[in-house]
Amino acid sequence: MKALLFLFVLVKTGRCLETHDQVLSITPESPEQVELVKNVSARIEVALWQPDSPQHIKEDTPVHLFVPANSSEAVKDLLRGHGVTHRVLLANAEELIEMQTRNDSTNPRSSASFYERYHSLDDIYYWINRTQQDNPSTVKLILIGSSSEKRPLYVLKLSLNNRPNKKALWLDCGIHAREWIAPAFCLWFVRYSLAFYRQNPDMTRILDNMDVYVLPVMNPDGYEYTWTTNRMWRKNRSISRSSDCVGVDLNRNFDANWCTEGASDEPCSEIYCGAFPESEPESQAVADYLRSHKDSVQLYLSIHSYSQMLLFPYSCTLDEAENHKELFEMAQEAAQKIRRYYQNAYKYGAGAKTIYLSPGGSDDWAYNLGIKYSFTFELQDRGRYGFLLPPSHIPTACNEALIAVKTIALKVIENTQAASPHHGI
Repeated sequence: MKALLFLFVLVKTGRCLETHDQVLSITPESPEQVELVKNVSARIEVALWQPDSPQHIKEDTPVHLFVPANSSEAVKDLLRGHGVTHRVLLANAEELIEMQTRNDSTNPRSSASFYERYHSLDDIYYWINRTQQDNPSTVKLILIGSSSEKRPLYVLKLSLNNRPNKKALWLDCGIHAREWIAPAFCLWFVRYSLAFYRQNPDMTRILDNMDVYVLPVMNPDGYEYTWTTNRMWRKNRSISRSSDCVGVDLNRNFDANWCTEGASDEPCSEIYCGAFPESEPESQAVADYLRSHKDSVQLYLSIHSYSQMLLFPYSCTLDEAENHKELFEMAQEAAQKIRRYYQNAYKYGAGAKTIYLSPGGSDDWAYNLGIKYSFTFELQDRGRYGFLLPPSHIPTACNEALIAVKTIALKVIENTQAASPHHGI
């Protein structure tokens, strides 16, 4: 992807300045400033990074805004003119985008460094097929459906032994297109599972007791679009019947308090809930597959970025989940381990109380289906790089998530076996 450079001419001084796409951190401090920042962030050319919608902008809470080069001076002048506190988080976003898309190797067998880079959708499809071919007895390739633009939705099923009545763990990544660290983690997790079964005692215990379903890219159309056209794209790429605006937020499209506060029925919104629950082929494929496997899938994990959080139901209501205490203790233990090993802090808690209401999410839906251990992980970072996390950060981000997955999966196995008096007899 070519870095785009714009020249911004400062007419007043006659000087010529090179400007870049930038990310600003803006903190409104009054209701008037909140309204101003909402208006700025709703402009078509900018991309709101955090929060995920203008409706969640509030006083004294930082807003992260991606501003293209041809708008950056105008936006900063407007903020300065109204006394709005702001600073530049990223002065040159194109440089980071170029770093993310630079790719020396497409062969998964060439080196471990394959997993320390971001990969195009074609590369990921190649990797999915290659992984199955290289591990025919333990990895099964399952086509669960296709996207709006008819791309395949592939799940890898890892089954490391033939024990009867095994339970399962579901892991999906890349529901939001621009969150590239998420698919990177799915690849990392599969590689780690296959390499460290029988070597790492935790991994051995997990894979002896659970099959693992991994959906590396839940939103392939959106992901492809972030590589070819717009790095900041979030939604899928379905065409609306009622609007020129494209795409639905797949994580607002599940049937969990669908399209209530925290989602939008406006097709142009970043948190558009779709025409009806499971209106999108991607969310429907996942829901159908989980419905047909709900007796075996015990643990549901959805990987997102950014903000370093371990979240669990509910996000769609302020009500507490039935096993809130158990979920809280699991997330707490995972966060403590991340801190111990990597000195990195992760917030944890029920989604709605930890961030804000966001109905129609896959984790709440899975929980209501009967999968009582359901989590959403928000990986690195806290906003320094946001969605443009450099490839050099992939190993730490993935290892942090790996610790959390292992901690929670082991706890699920322990709790399940404790509840089953005849286990192993």
